[in-house]
Amino acid sequence: MIDNSQTPKISFCITCKNRLYQIKKTLPQNLEDNRRLQEIVEFVLVDFGSTDGLRKWISDNFKHEIRSGYLKYFYTEEMVYWHASIAKNTAHMLAQNDILVNLDCDNYTGSNGGWFVILQFIKKVDIDNDKILNININVSGRVNPESGYSFSQFNFEERPLADVLSERLGYTVTIDNDTRAMTYGEYMQGCVKGEKDIIFVNVSWGLGIGIIIDGKIYKGKSGFSGEFGHISAFDNEIICHCGKKGCLETEASGSALHRTLLERIKKGENSILSERINMENPLTLDEIIAAVNKEDVLCIEIVEEIGQKLGKQIAGLINIFNPELVIIGGTLSLTGDYITQPIKTAVRKYSLNLVNKDSVITTSKLKDKAGIVGACMLARSRMFEGAN
Repeated sequence: MIDNSQTPKISFCITCKNRLYQIKKTLPQNLEDNRRLQEIVEFVLVDFGSTDGLRKWISDNFKHEIRSGYLKYFYTEEMVYWHASIAKNTAHMLAQNDILVNLDCDNYTGSNGGWFVILQFIKKVDIDNDKILNININVSGRVNPESGYSFSQFNFEERPLADVLSERLGYTVTIDNDTRAMTYGEYMQGCVKGEKDIIFVNVSWGLGIGIIIDGKIYKGKSGFSGEFGHISAFDNEIICHCGKKGCLETEASGSALHRTLLERIKKGENSILSERINMENPLTLDEIIAAVNKEDVLCIEIVEEIGQKLGKQIAGLINIFNPELVIIGGTLSLTGDYITQPIKTAVRKYSLNLVNKDSVITTSKLKDKAGIVGACMLARSRMFEGAN
């Protein structure tokens, strides 16, 4: 028999609707019969307002769990972004329990965190571990590769993230911004054929750019260059995950594609995904990209609109940087000409004619492998050539 006075209570912190649904299926149906378990386990859902209707979904599907104390729900509009470190701190604040396990798949804390996945992968690789000289990890948001600090994601300790991961993994670890790594991967192993001045546009769930000037990655003073998605471009009331309104990312990104599609289907427009949005598991960006490539008219229309908006802003970049090559990469680039052609049209319309003649606009050759290749190239570069 469990002595609850001696057993530390465990809080499972969740910031993902999918993960909460998975957990629900494993919980006992009759929670009243499991009070002993409830006294040692609880789940804390942290919602930063980034999913429409999440509060209603929670109240409709988890009434008993909330009533019994199994699930604690915390909502805030102060930051509209699922941020692992904030979720961790919030869970501690709400639960104040002895053990915290974060169940997000991209968090580096807990026995099931990202660092554990890396170790498992290394075990499966048929290579002498002494030959692993450096591991480079790509992190989205503001990252200083020189100091090893990540300021937007996983900043759950005062120490640099690179140091924390080096300690956990037992290998030298460096970190860099994900878009910058994709840029470097494309430069080293992708569609670059001798060009020295390049802009890589990463259109994924968010939006960012990587910049190469005279053959060298441009990082900026603290490594924060390339925050293209946070240019104030629209007079709208859409809150960006950075906390501001009207950012380019709010209307020209994967998250904008996802939000706009749901809004238009709810207003009565038809798509092959119309019935899919009523299922309990949330619609994913990958499913929308697949629908575009299956020639779904509504999805194509939205992607083309995003391409036009994006192209107008890329025209400004071309006017400023006069690049030889502009590479469209990231998840939305997998739609091919559906996004690239509207970008090219808008660039011709809004950039200076004499300037845009110098710039070739193309789609990423490495596609979804750009980040992986870039991480490998950066790890090698940091070891043998010094930091880029």
